[in-house]
Amino acid sequence: MPVPLYEAKAELFRMLGHPVRIRVLELLQDGPKPVRDLLAAIEVEPSNLSQQLAVLRRSGIVTATRTGSTVVYQLAGGDVAELLAAARRILSVLLASRQELLDELSATESTR
Repeated sequence: MPVPLYEAKAELFRMLGHPVRIRVLELLQDGPKPVRDLLAAIEVEPSNLSQQLAVLRRSGIVTATRTGSTVVYQLAGGDVAELLAAARRILSVLLASRQELLDELSATESTR
């Protein structure tokens, strides 16, 4: 029995639902990176990064190439960068509306 599209989408968002995975994807937007560069930029334990990279690799959202002892990761496609940009736009709107609410709250506090 095929998986309904909404369930497949939910699984995609679950896969993206970890801060280290999001940071890896952000870093890979600039091009392929070896694991050592990812480790330096993210500052997590190597075992934690390895686990998160494995999740991304299994999902097919990143690919890995080994040259000797160096493993280089890259995004599997450009759509990931578009998804991250869309998330940034959505967050900007949400955070802006919260700031407006905070400003309003502050204004009403100062009139008391």
